[in-house]
Amino acid sequence: MRLIARLRQSSYAVLFGNVVARVAALGSLLLATLLVARDGGPAVVGVYALLHVLPGLLGMIVSAGLTVAVPYFLAGPHRDDRRLPLTLVAMALAGGGAGTALWVAGAPLIGELLFPDLSVGLVAVAGFAVLTRLIVITAKACSQGSDDLPGANRVIFTEEFLFLPAYGLLSAAGESGFTAVVASLLIADVTAASLAWSRLVRRGFFAGARRPSPHLARRVAAFGIRAQVGGLISQLNLRLDFILLTVLTGPAVLGVYAIASKFAELLKIVGMALTYVLYPKYAREGRARASEGVRRLIPRAGLLTAAMAVSLWLAAGFVIPAFYGSEFEGAVTPARIILLGLLLEGVAAVITAYLYGVGRPGLNSWAMAAGLVVTVALDLALIPAHEAVGAAIASALAYTTTSVALISFFWWVEREKPAPSFKTGNFSEAEAQ
Repeated sequence: MRLIARLRQSSYAVLFGNVVARVAALGSLLLATLLVARDGGPAVVGVYALLHVLPGLLGMIVSAGLTVAVPYFLAGPHRDDRRLPLTLVAMALAGGGAGTALWVAGAPLIGELLFPDLSVGLVAVAGFAVLTRLIVITAKACSQGSDDLPGANRVIFTEEFLFLPAYGLLSAAGESGFTAVVASLLIADVTAASLAWSRLVRRGFFAGARRPSPHLARRVAAFGIRAQVGGLISQLNLRLDFILLTVLTGPAVLGVYAIASKFAELLKIVGMALTYVLYPKYAREGRARASEGVRRLIPRAGLLTAAMAVSLWLAAGFVIPAFYGSEFEGAVTPARIILLGLLLEGVAAVITAYLYGVGRPGLNSWAMAAGLVVTVALDLALIPAHEAVGAAIASALAYTTTSVALISFFWWVEREKPAPSFKTGNFSEAEAQ
């Protein structure tokens, strides 16, 4: 029994659990998309896709990157500060409430620009997803930072899966279309949040909690803003080529490239899991032990990513045409080009976790910015002449640029002298950089 317990708690088991949760969540999302498409058609799928992303993004912005900062503060030098739990909850409620108010106030304009088929009232109701999404992902981040990765994995899965029974029940009750999608998203969020926060309560997350601290909230926000810049740049970097392809070539080329990009980005699942699992671990360990762990893990992460890239490279030639049809054979070459750019993805993921864990998220943002510069320059230069292949080359070189920048930042930070810590709240100078 002790051997089984040790295996369950090992780093490989934790990483595997996170990968499984992400794959299961992706499967739930795919099934939900197929269900919505069958019942409502392309227009309803488009609304579902937008509402799946936009409320959470707005919540992240308004809350000053709260959910990215949470694991650092719960696992790092502030972990014993009992003001922290209620401070985080207060920030989530305040950010979610403010984001919802902004959405509701702008409902007529949002509806006109993004949801022309929805009534203004339904667009306003959808705005409550800003609050519910932020509450869910804050609970997930609290589980991640409080050494409950199995709990975080459950949220990763349930936040996607619970849409399915909610939508099924509403469909059985005779509701369909846009209203069913909006209601199902809200029901899924409320249910996932209830399960996640109940687990945190049972595990003693709020034991001995003290009143929220505005001073601590400012520190969390300062960290979150620096980390959030990189996250927003990363999202822009991921999808800017979609926009430019549409403008410069048209939707048909974009369709081929989108398949290629999505296929190649399967490689990022392991990278995301590495960052997610290692971030709170490095925050708990401190810079010296974290640096040693990164040096030890980089070769393994690089080999793992390379092995997966080779497998996906070989599979692309028959998987893409088999799933999407012979008209998408043109996606094979772009997918393989992007895979070349992702060869260092595992290494970059480990270093991203390190930079977050030692309180230097701003450097991750600079690395993402370097990749964005490459994306913009090469997309404009290559897409007009080479279309999807040109976009793939630009994307591959952007990924490589970001990874090389992260590696350079790691060697730089590792050799820095540790910043002295202030006794008040254990706030270090590194957090101010």
